[in-house]
Amino acid sequence: MTNRRWLALPSVVLLIAFSIAQAQSGAAKEQPPEIAGEWSGTWSTYNPAQGAVPAKEICKSLGCKVAYKDGVWEATFEGDCGRPYKYTIKMEGRQVGKVVMFKGTTDLGAKDGGVFDWIGRATEKEFVGFFTSGYYTGVFNLSRTK
Repeated sequence: MTNRRWLALPSVVLLIAFSIAQAQSGAAKEQPPEIAGEWSGTWSTYNPAQGAVPAKEICKSLGCKVAYKDGVWEATFEGDCGRPYKYTIKMEGRQVGKVVMFKGTTDLGAKDGGVFDWIGRATEKEFVGFFTSGYYTGVFNLSRTK
């Protein structure tokens, strides 16, 4: 009877090890979603106190180019709202399933609103975000350029 228990113990240990290996291989990191490329859309200021009220001023345009280089997401935004501008902002993102969640802080200078904090989420079809500074709060919504 004792010999059977000693034979069963290695079998149980082997089964547990196999189960752990299967779980780890299933949890392997997914490939990054296809978000690199050209995006276009709009951005606007937003007043959180007015919740469901649409933005009064939607700026003319917003374009963005997203690239993935050496594990870092980088985007260049270009737009028009009173005057043309162009900023390069390195975005740090983490992949959550099939989306990339972004966060970042950048100083656009006193003329353009100072320090901005922003968050965003990009899927293969939509890139949405929210930004805030000491002077402005707003949103942007981009889709793939065709």
